[in-house]
Amino acid sequence: MADIKPFPFVRHLRAEPTMDVLRYRRGRLVGHGPGLAFWFRAGNTGIAEVPLDDRELPFVFHVRSADFQEVAVQGAITFRVADPELVARRVDFTISLVNGRWTSAPLEQVAGLVAQLAQQFVIDELARRDLRAILADGVAPIRQRIEAGLAAEPALEELGLYVVAVRVAQVAPTAEIEKALRQPTREAIQQQADEAAFARRAAAVDKERAIAENELANRIELARREEELVGREGANARRREEESAAAKQIAAQAEDERKRLAAQREADATDLLGTAQLRVERERAEIQGAMPPEVLLALALRELAAQLGKVEHLTITPEMLTPLLAKVTAR
Repeated sequence: MADIKPFPFVRHLRAEPTMDVLRYRRGRLVGHGPGLAFWFRAGNTGIAEVPLDDRELPFVFHVRSADFQEVAVQGAITFRVADPELVARRVDFTISLVNGRWTSAPLEQVAGLVAQLAQQFVIDELARRDLRAILADGVAPIRQRIEAGLAAEPALEELGLYVVAVRVAQVAPTAEIEKALRQPTREAIQQQADEAAFARRAAAVDKERAIAENELANRIELARREEELVGREGANARRREEESAAAKQIAAQAEDERKRLAAQREADATDLLGTAQLRVERERAEIQGAMPPEVLLALALRELAAQLGKVEHLTITPEMLTPLLAKVTAR
């Protein structure tokens, strides 16, 4: 916006460097340029101010696809004025000589024209394709179509406009259609997740079964080893018992042999003693046989007295004296 200061009979204008000021006097262009500052008389002067900086035009287009689905295209177009004099002829950029503001809305008019042209190219691009193809291709074909269409559009050239850049940020269907389109993918992802969970569970079951089989195999192996250990312990116990029995048998045999030898020695000693006693008795008998009966009787009485000890009373019967008397008288 130009800065205009009033003075007596004249006024002074000072413009920004990004604004091209076109000065008209009596309907003829007498000069133009960016950032001008000059004195002028309001009675015979007309001034237009055209912006030279880049202008950003955001847009949201609602377009119907070939399968009659609504699609929203969101983006922005950056443009600028390439020929201020040419655009000033087609669009009213006249400013008020009092406050320096535009007397109309020229930028809205230019932006509307650019937006309508871009929307037309978007409609031409999307009306011949189905929704799935549009969403699958993304924003690149739409951006390229808008750039190519605006670059070849003669209306922009006639207005002296230049498109700097075109950006398409999003291509999206309605919320209901988007939800419906997401549902198969969501179901497929959920199915894959379920399959992954089932596979994980199956793997866990297989691992648990393998662990159980390993535990069972370990238990079987331990039982087999325990059986072998019990068998070996039993065999060792039997062997110990057999060895103990054999040792006891040997000890018993040795004891029996010892007792037999002792008995044999005792028997031999008894036989020897008996033999000696028999020999003594025989010799005694032979000696006694050679002795007279009286001597034998006296010896017998002496031995009897030795055996009887102390005798309190002695009774002599006639039967005892008769044989003795008979022998005495016989002599």
